[in-house]
Amino acid sequence: MKGDLFSSEHMVRPASAPGMTVENAKCVKYTVDGEMLARQGSMVAHRGDLRFERKGQGVGGMIKRAVTGEGLPLMAVRGRGEAWFAHEAQNCFVVELGGGDEFTVNGRNVLCFDASLSYQIRTVKGSGIAGGGLFNSVFTGQGALGLVCEGDPLVIPVTPEQPVYVDTDAVVGWTAHLRTSLHRSQSLGSMLRGGSGEAAQLMLQGEGHVVVRPSEATPQKAQQH
Repeated sequence: MKGDLFSSEHMVRPASAPGMTVENAKCVKYTVDGEMLARQGSMVAHRGDLRFERKGQGVGGMIKRAVTGEGLPLMAVRGRGEAWFAHEAQNCFVVELGGGDEFTVNGRNVLCFDASLSYQIRTVKGSGIAGGGLFNSVFTGQGALGLVCEGDPLVIPVTPEQPVYVDTDAVVGWTAHLRTSLHRSQSLGSMLRGGSGEAAQLMLQGEGHVVVRPSEATPQKAQQH
């Protein structure tokens, strides 16, 4: 059979080593040799001897949930084989964490991650109850973290001289050692829509990077995640 569909551009690449790779802009491949974790419902294909176990209340017997308003159920994938993960055709990216790294990420952007990573659920300091409480997952340890983002993310440097203000519905995550607080400012978009013009933004201060997506979540999207 011939045609563009069967060209090398769309053909999956042979597995070279265990772990996570970006198969294409919309999909992550994980070559499993042991265990890894992923968001439930994100597996689109797999082959080999793999077992999938629902992890609704955590990992290792501890109650840990990646929370974005209503939570992010996880599943453990065990065995040997290959699995492909995607979510709503969003763009996929891989973040490599070193031994001393820490990355705070919105649970709605988590796709899959190495079992060697640890994570805790924390309320974003200074956020109060804005944005449904702004619960984020803080990943530490050494390993790979697969993320999804609607569109191409913006990675913005934060310096002590230049704090960055982000929409609470658009923020994907940020690196360690950044301080957060809730900031209110006039919003032209809100005023044009007939609102009061007051908008809640997350202010990040310190030294590091913040990742945002190029659009804010609609109320319906936020509830779905």
